[in-house]
Amino acid sequence: MKILALERKRPGVADDACHPHLQAEARRAWDLHQAGVIRELYFRAESESAVLVLECAGPDEAQRALETLPLVERGLIAFDLIPLRAYPGFGRLFAGGD
Repeated sequence: MKILALERKRPGVADDACHPHLQAEARRAWDLHQAGVIRELYFRAESESAVLVLECAGPDEAQRALETLPLVERGLIAFDLIPLRAYPGFGRLFAGGD
């Protein structure tokens, strides 16, 4: 199942609190990418918030994987998870006889 993960800052966390952990964060994200858990990784154009596409059995598995990221482990960031499903609308193109 594809899961969209949207980073959100934790209230009260200073802007520079993440900086000492960014290399470890990138290393762990790389590990999850190599394992096929993180399929895509972006930053939003208007902010430094991460947007991830994960491939997991479900939201619980995705949450467990994200909890291994150093910034999440330290309570500096969190993610909102959105389970995705394939778009079914293309079938309408071939239904009927038009």
